[in-house]
Amino acid sequence: RRVLVRSYPPGSTFKMITAVAGLEAGITPGHQVFCPGRTSLGRAVFHCWKEHGHGAIGLVQAIGQSCDVYFYDIARRVGIDAIAAMARRLGLGAALGLDLPGEQPGLIPTTEWKKAAIGESWQKGETLVCGIGQGFVSATPLPLEIVVAGVGIGGVGVAPCVGAPPAEPPSPLGLSPQALQVVLQGMREVVHGPRGTARAPDLGLPGVEMAGKTGTSQVRRISRAERAAGRHKRKDLPWIERDHALFVCAAPWPRALYAVAVVVEHGMSGSKAASPIARDIMRKTLELDPAGAGQPAIAAGPA
Repeated sequence: RRVLVRSYPPGSTFKMITAVAGLEAGITPGHQVFCPGRTSLGRAVFHCWKEHGHGAIGLVQAIGQSCDVYFYDIARRVGIDAIAAMARRLGLGAALGLDLPGEQPGLIPTTEWKKAAIGESWQKGETLVCGIGQGFVSATPLPLEIVVAGVGIGGVGVAPCVGAPPAEPPSPLGLSPQALQVVLQGMREVVHGPRGTARAPDLGLPGVEMAGKTGTSQVRRISRAERAAGRHKRKDLPWIERDHALFVCAAPWPRALYAVAVVVEHGMSGSKAASPIARDIMRKTLELDPAGAGQPAIAAGPA
């Protein structure tokens, strides 16, 4: 039930959406950003998870290595309203219409939403934070899975169901095949690339590869003093202050039949806590359907 009623900051799993929004807005796959570990906007400093940075990096490796500074740059160029429009197009921010009680739509913010809900104007720094799946952005696990399923099976809208599958086939999302191919290549790097953030979840099935995206979402703001002291990296933080761990994936790559999303509440690391669970679910699913005879399907859940 929590896959529908509990919202979480999607963290870096949201970078898939920012990437597609950027590509559809005209940013090329060859666009490079230099990541020194942080970027500035006015007097504010926005950090990358990798303290000393990734150096010069392009889109595929930015997804594979989950470079925050790269996606700050894309978000700043594209803007929150275009990112929000892409998020909704891919399945976030609205109720799914399942015949189950208590479903929550999550939140995909826009400039108009903030003015109406909070009575304040949108700030440019909020765009950067939302571009990496933090800030106001929230989603339940099932819609996150719908996003990765839509990207993984070639840009079609996946309609979740309980019981019999829908009679109508999935409808195209109208996205550029080239954009989807680039994002999927980056998601493959997450699992199979030499510097990917989740190399451990290799399926261990000969000839079968998986595309995925890690996410580690903050549950509270880290102060400048805490960051300087390294307190945010302590292993003995109270459970309630620990980051959520997320992992979404689709397989077999490059034309997926199945998608999985896992959220481990306060699990600290998407690569260490969430991705092994998703790998085991995906591996068992593919073992049960070795010929790929099944219809595109999804499975979601917090752990």
